[in-house]
Amino acid sequence: MNGELTDFLKAYEHANNSHVWENVEPFIAPDATYWFTDGSYEGIEEIRAAIEKTFTRIQDEVYEINNVHWPLVTDNNVVCTYNFAWRGVVNGQVASGGGRGTNVLEKQNGSWKIVHEHLSN
Repeated sequence: MNGELTDFLKAYEHANNSHVWENVEPFIAPDATYWFTDGSYEGIEEIRAAIEKTFTRIQDEVYEINNVHWPLVTDNNVVCTYNFAWRGVVNGQVASGGGRGTNVLEKQNGSWKIVHEHLSN
């Protein structure tokens, strides 16, 4: 199952790097919660607004997920922890950052969906 989960996470990373919300949305449960350094977002519309704000703020962003660990894996629920890094252009200046992430996935109608994401510096 870890191969399937690794593929899911890599596809999610790739979708984020497209900077197109329609590519990211299929990975996220409609009632998900996301916790970012700048706030908490509940439900797909709030999450969409937060992610699109990031897409607008960071031009040419490259987002990477590394050092993934799977502390909980069951048939229907998964928790992964990882390090993330980003680089891009903010206000005309090259910028980068990163931190730690935790995702909780749930199998819904045969597909994995993110029900919670927590990113922090």
